[in-house]
Amino acid sequence: MKSECLYRKPGHFPGCRSRQCLALIIAACALMGLTGCGYHVAGRGALIPPDVRTIAVPAFTNDTSQFHIEQQMTHAVVRELIERTGFRVTENPAGADAVLRGTVESFREGPVTFNPQTGSATTLQIEVVTAVKFVDEHSKKVIYSNPSYVFREEYQVSPAAQTLIEEDPAAINRLSRAFARTLVTDIMNNF
Repeated sequence: MKSECLYRKPGHFPGCRSRQCLALIIAACALMGLTGCGYHVAGRGALIPPDVRTIAVPAFTNDTSQFHIEQQMTHAVVRELIERTGFRVTENPAGADAVLRGTVESFREGPVTFNPQTGSATTLQIEVVTAVKFVDEHSKKVIYSNPSYVFREEYQVSPAAQTLIEEDPAAINRLSRAFARTLVTDIMNNF
């Protein structure tokens, strides 16, 4: 005659014969937890109204003395929206469902590190402050706004350089791309 043990080990469930059953229960709980954690289809922000299909991105306003920085930042944002979202992007606000406007409010450039022997700068840092507002043109409601994006980018100065701005355009380009990635992520995730 076969005897049956009435004592259960911790973690042992009736009807479960192995650790596979426990693993299955844990996996099922994890899947149930994922159903409500806010994932959504890529290319569509959770709080962006469903009737928004076209986004206008007119050229940013430049309140600084830095030549053409607004063009680089606008271009980077347009490219990021096209690559990462399902929206149609245009520069003309007429007929657009939503408009994303930006203002480059300040541009600063200064030395970060110096050569101890010569005293000349070896690393410079650019700091750009930008304000953005994303508005639903149908309801005139602000979908997203950030009055103070602050981005910094450093670049090295060649010791043979006659001027301190040889890497300036490349650094501004990197900064513009980083700004665009962050802005589009923030809009899509509604931070």
